[in-house]
Amino acid sequence: MTYAKRMQQKLTEAFAPEALEIIDESEAHRGHGGYQEGGETHFKIVIKAAAFNGMSRVAQQRAVMAAVKQELDERVHALALVVSGV
Repeated sequence: MTYAKRMQQKLTEAFAPEALEIIDESEAHRGHGGYQEGGETHFKIVIKAAAFNGMSRVAQQRAVMAAVKQELDERVHALALVVSGV
């Protein structure tokens, strides 16, 4: 299973998002730190879920990062996050 699919599954289970988009931006970082052949090192996650209602922006981002910690530890070098409640 790809890292994008793994993150999608974990984020869906953790937050039941109304909207979720995971974009592999690795090719834009070719030659930069953390890039590896085959991609799946730099992602942008756009997620909108009621689970984030009432949370500060920092708390929202921490929650997303915690949900995908294993992927960050294994291969994913960078995440750009756009997180919001509904």
